[in-house]
Parts: sequence; C-alpha cells; structure tokens
Amino acid sequence: MTQAALSPTPFGRVVTAMVTPFDASGAVDLELAARLARHLVDQGSDGLLVCGTTGESPTLSWQEQLQLLETVRAAVGTTAQVLAGTGSNCTAEAVEATQAAAAAGADGALVVVPYYNKPPQEGLEAHFRSIAQAAPSLPLMLYNIPGRTGCNITPATVARLMDCPNVVSFKAASGTTEEVTALRLACGPKLAIYSGDDGLTLPMLAVGAVGVVSVASHVVGPQIRAMINAYLGGDAAAALTHHEALIPLFKDLFVTTNPIPVKAALELNGWSVGAPRPPLAPLPEAMKTTLSQTMAALRQT
Repeated sequence: MTQAALSPTPFGRVVTAMVTPFDASGAVDLELAARLARHLVDQGSDGLLVCGTTGESPTLSWQEQLQLLETVRAAVGTTAQVLAGTGSNCTAEAVEATQAAAAAGADGALVVVPYYNKPPQEGLEAHFRSIAQAAPSLPLMLYNIPGRTGCNITPATVARLMDCPNVVSFKAASGTTEEVTALRLACGPKLAIYSGDDGLTLPMLAVGAVGVVSVASHVVGPQIRAMINAYLGGDAAAALTHHEALIPLFKDLFVTTNPIPVKAALELNGWSVGAPRPPLAPLPEAMKTTLSQTMAALRQT
C-alpha cells in the first residue's frame, strides 16, 4: 500500500475569516480593522480573509471591500497572508473583483460557489475557470458551502479545474468529513483543503485537511493553533483535549447566523466592532449571556 501524500499549506494552518468593523454610524471602521488584523496575527493567524461571509460581504459595496483589503494588507505587511473574498453569482463580476484583488496586493482569493441561481456542474466549471484564467498569478481557494448557496460543487468538477495552476486550495463547508476524502481521492494531494467549520477542524485534519478558515480564532486563536500543532506533532490526546474544550464555544458562535455571535464575542472582549448591517441583527441578550458564560468558563480551563 502506497503511503498517502500530505498536501501543501499555501495559506498556513489558521486563516481567520475577519469580521468587518462598523462605527456608530454604520460606516466601515478602517482604523479598527487595521488594529484587529494586527491583533489576529499576534494571536496566531497565518492568514486573514477579508470580505467573506463573516466579513458581511453581501452588505458591503465593492468600493468598501477594496478599501478593506488595502487597509488590512497595509496593516499586516508581510507578517500574514491576506485573502480577499471575490465570489459572486455573476461570473463577470467575480472576474472583475478577483482582478482588482490581485492588483491591490492580495495573496489569494476566496471564490464561493455561485449562490441563488444554482448553475449546473458545467456552469460551475466554466465560472471558476474564467476567474482562474483572468487572474493567473493569484492563488485561488474555492469555497463550497451548499447550506448558504443552495448549490454544491462536486469533487469531479473540482478535479477538472486542477489543470488551472492557481486553483490551489478548497474551503470545505458542507458539514462532513467525507467531502475531504472525496476531494483527495478525486484531486490528489496537490489540492490543499481547509476546514470551513471550526468544530470539524480536528476530524478534517485526520482525513487530510491542512488547516482551518476559522471564525472562532477571533477569540481563541492560540487555542486553535495549539490544537492543530498538537495533532501535527503526534499528540492526539492533547489535540482532543483542546477540541473538546472548544466545542461549547464553537456551538455558541453558530447558534444563529454568522457573524452575529462572533461580533458579540468580540464586543465582550473589548473590541467595539459594531452591530452587523441589516438585514442581520444584533445577538439577543439571552444568547449573549450564554456566550459570555461559555467564554468565561473557557478562560478558566
């Protein structure tokens, strides 16, 4: 039996899907975004993703998204990789956004499966191929999250896209470890797969994922880093200890629509990142109380 090959880590092990801070008027707070970005790197993030789902991209203008990318890029310099969320359900729009991200100095782009219009697999392949060819020097992370998009890209379609040199990674957020195995069997170890679910990071590592695009790392970055390092270092018991300690927080951070809870968690930690933009709403007080208790309990472990 041939030993399985491990995948590369083009964006490191821990990529934080950054929230977008808003000021009291609801405008993007670029100064706070810069400070938060530096803090996240200090707390163990290898990479930062701006303007993804957690960054409230649906309610940001393209101009705001570009300003955020430029701000975070300047704030962290060469200390972390910066990815931009450039996906759209319009191929031409995604192409334009990805080219703009490359020009602005992004290290990569997260490109989500088109949402709402439910393209067939042939359409998905053409969509991602157009984006890859339009920005050939920019590494791409394909993003599958069928629970939000209503559309699933199959491993066979991803395998056909592997002839694009800049299709290098995949964010797996279908909610199953089986997706990781199916992708590795179809695409081989060249494709770096990242967990898109904090609670599945450790199980996905066991079947070939290389890291996580994390929400929880806003508040427990060192613990997530320690869990991954323990697993990679062969200390399964220590990794499992971290995983089990973090599960209550992971559950609280997804008790309602992301990023509502993580913005509340940051507020509880002293980061005034503002409420989400409508139609999202602030976290209800009862949920905030539970979240605060969970965070306090975790600090005592």
